[in-house]
Amino acid sequence: MKLAIVGTGYVGLVTGVCLASIGHSVMCVDVDQEKIAQLQAGRVPFFEPGLEELLAQQVREGRLAFTVDHEVAFAQAEVIFIAVGTPQGIDGLPDLRALIEVARSIGRTVDHDVIVVIKSTVPVGTNHFLRQIIAEQLLHPVSIQLASNPEFLREGSAVYDTFHGDRIVIGAEDEAVAHTLAAIYQSMHIPILHTDIRSAEMIKYASNAFLATKISFINEIANLCERLGATIEDVARGMGMDQRIGEKFLRAGIGYGGSCFPKDVKALLGMADLSGYPFHILQAVERVNRKQQMLLIEKATKRLGNLRGKRVAMLGLAFKPDTDDMREAPSLAIAGALLELGAQVVGYDPVSMGNARYFLPSQVELLTRPEQALEGADAAFVLTEWEEFTLPTFAPLLLQMKKPVVFDGRNCLDAFALSELGIEYHPIGRGMDREMVTTSFQEKGRER
Repeated sequence: MKLAIVGTGYVGLVTGVCLASIGHSVMCVDVDQEKIAQLQAGRVPFFEPGLEELLAQQVREGRLAFTVDHEVAFAQAEVIFIAVGTPQGIDGLPDLRALIEVARSIGRTVDHDVIVVIKSTVPVGTNHFLRQIIAEQLLHPVSIQLASNPEFLREGSAVYDTFHGDRIVIGAEDEAVAHTLAAIYQSMHIPILHTDIRSAEMIKYASNAFLATKISFINEIANLCERLGATIEDVARGMGMDQRIGEKFLRAGIGYGGSCFPKDVKALLGMADLSGYPFHILQAVERVNRKQQMLLIEKATKRLGNLRGKRVAMLGLAFKPDTDDMREAPSLAIAGALLELGAQVVGYDPVSMGNARYFLPSQVELLTRPEQALEGADAAFVLTEWEEFTLPTFAPLLLQMKKPVVFDGRNCLDAFALSELGIEYHPIGRGMDREMVTTSFQEKGRER
């Protein structure tokens, strides 16, 4: 089919490249001329494993093209996917201005029947709102049908997720529209769920909010494990073996970040507030995540005392490995808090150094090699579980610290290897002295 993708950000570009790779003719359009020029030259403006190679292949084979002209993009399109950004507004709800502008452009430009698919994450009811905007702008007597097709991509594995997803959700009021969209994805052999439009919009938010809840829950369990002498990895493994729970998103750490979970949690809270419903669980999830991001600072202060003048090396700055995305990364809040405490903060990340300079405070010194960041450091904070931090060659680098004290915010380092080198190691969720805990319980029992 002939498809147009509006927006060449993370979702739009991955969607366009992957749909072209299964045989569709795809035209991607964006208002950013510099970005389009970069894509026409075969370069992806963000880090995503495997995407640049796939893009170059589809351009060579003539199935993928880029333009800044909406009229050119829409001229022959049978389906238009909208994948523009919906950043968080000041009220917590998504800012829909870019989406509204695209809807107006479709109404003024399209001169033939077309299906418009909202790929962007939008509040429940947005599709119906955009349908009205398009109708108000129509210059030709054409039929424009709207549908919701939310994405469920993970940064760092988006290409894989596109072809191996758990489900494809299609929200449509018209059965013919639903079948047309299902046909686009048919060759992927992924289960397709047909719903009404509002349910499809809600599925995206409900899914991300649940995963954020799961992360905050396991982090609370980890903090309790430390106080009761249990080991969080064993607890999570035992929980995950229960098929009703599952093992994914049960890894304790310093909380969630990125472009989706924080924004979607706030958006769902905003929708609940507008509807008059107090969403207590999600309010707690957000509070727990903010608190968890400060956990390493609490540990470091307890161990080292006043951090003023101390050199702290932040290892890993992106919100997760295999991406250069710094949006809502825990490193941002941690760096700000360390600077407020008077610490000297240095940082290293294998991929996101360019974005880090844009997002982090200017006082943070960014270095191109981990050993540079560690040299003379009083403490090391591991904030992203990059593979290079787990390799045997990494642990000896920690010996360049003033006195090796490591606070592992992702529980990704090899505790045994660090112990062999005499490196002091502070992970998350691994218990204190069990004998002391038992004695404390016995004393409490006698008091009762």
